Amino acid sequence: MISSPPRRPRRGLSLSQREAVWAYVFLAIPIAFFALIRFWPALQSFYLSLYTWHVDPARRRFIGLQYYRELLENPVFHQALKNTLMYAAITVPVSMLLGLTIALMLQSVATGRGAFRAIYFAPYITPAVAVSWVWGWMYNYNFGIINTLLIEWYVFLENFGLERLAIAPQRFLTNPELALVSVSVVVIWQQLGFQVVIFLAGLQGIPRMYYEAARIDGATPWDLFRHITLPLLNPVIVFSVVITTINALQLFDQIVNINFTNQGGPLNRTLSIALYMYQEAFLRARLGYAAAVTVVLFLIILTITLIQLRITQRRVEY
Repeated sequence: MISSPPRRPRRGLSLSQREAVWAYVFLAIPIAFFALIRFWPALQSFYLSLYTWHVDPARRRFIGLQYYRELLENPVFHQALKNTLMYAAITVPVSMLLGLTIALMLQSVATGRGAFRAIYFAPYITPAVAVSWVWGWMYNYNFGIINTLLIEWYVFLENFGLERLAIAPQRFLTNPELALVSVSVVVIWQQLGFQVVIFLAGLQGIPRMYYEAARIDGATPWDLFRHITLPLLNPVIVFSVVITTINALQLFDQIVNINFTNQGGPLNRTLSIALYMYQEAFLRARLGYAAAVTVVLFLIILTITLIQLRITQRRVEY
């Protein structure tokens, strides 16, 4: 009998190559989503910022970078930019520091940790509109609970002749010196639960053996925090910094709803870039100029995010 020739092995992709192909396929889905939802609108905004707006595209007039030159000379935009950076400078480090502190305390709680975590996280999932309304009522000069407590504290100290130590009732939302800080307090309070949950999850992911070995070597609590906790929390810190900063730079809901009578006031001291963009687009019908504001805000967020990733992201060696 004549034996048939041996079959040649089929040429195809190896296992690692097939895994790489499927990885690119699955990665292409979110990339396409972001390109359609994020990047394409950004390009459209840039295109719109080069024209005077009109419903009929044929009647739009090309003006180049005129809106961007107007931005550089507009003091209201300068104030909005300053306020936005101040929001980020106040809310990001304070919320992260408080969140990490509370997470460290909850880490040492044996029972009821889930209940505490739910309590702290509740404000974060509460609609910002409702939170702003409640805080606006609390800040009210005439009947707000904060000023009511300040009055009661003054009466209490007055009985002991210590009224000089009391704080007079404040116009939190109408005082130019207090308005931005007052809004920042609301943002910090609402964002705190997010920080607590994120840091608590990071702390629970650190192996206990590292702490046990360090204690055997005589490490103090500060040594444990500095040389174990912080380095191993680095990915969590990077994530928290980036997300919290982006939210602060896009701040809108709290400012709009905390003071209906003077949104962005007093004297534009609480005006953010997002609110300024909204006012120019939908109150003054300057959609081209508002698109220029959108492009500038996008570039600011992109630049700050890349700088933060460059500074905070480093390889952690175990």
